[in-house]
Amino acid sequence: MIWILLGKIVLMYKNKHVSMNKKALIAIILVIVLVPTGVYALSPLFFNTMIDEPAPTMKDSKMPIQEKEGTSKPLGTMNQDSIGKMLSSGGFVGRGDQIHDVTGVAKILKDESGLKYLRLENFKSTNGPDLHVYLATDEKASDYVILGKLKANIGNQNYEIPDGVDLAKYHEVLIWCKQFSVLFGSAELA
Repeated sequence: MIWILLGKIVLMYKNKHVSMNKKALIAIILVIVLVPTGVYALSPLFFNTMIDEPAPTMKDSKMPIQEKEGTSKPLGTMNQDSIGKMLSSGGFVGRGDQIHDVTGVAKILKDESGLKYLRLENFKSTNGPDLHVYLATDEKASDYVILGKLKANIGNQNYEIPDGVDLAKYHEVLIWCKQFSVLFGSAELA
């Protein structure tokens, strides 16, 4: 639709139906192109999305029941779901430029079936137009695995790690704006 409008303006200018100087034509074209682009790029900064996914679990794990008051013996064990086995974790650090900021904790968890997940806990990020979650070798995303589009900029969320990903090699978690190639924040897994 924008291109049709631009075409009509240029045709009117060429056919001299409308008396317009070149500066006015350039200003109109810039407004028509830059305003929608600016709205697209900046609008996510003003909106937050939230999610609260449960952590991957280990089924039928034996958890001790709390001790009875005044004794040193536990009462027994009970079956209940527990959080998956944690393999590594790290805290997020934002870029520190007041525009691209990320806080929270990244954890690698393994569930009872052996699947591995990246879990973002107490996560909060400045929103952006095309944010993705990467496992990378460095903060520049020179070698990375895309785990998916960021589900929400606030809250606990899980991303399945594909089989065969070497977590010793891909030890950085990046929140990355794919469209503009900008790092919002990173967490080093240890």
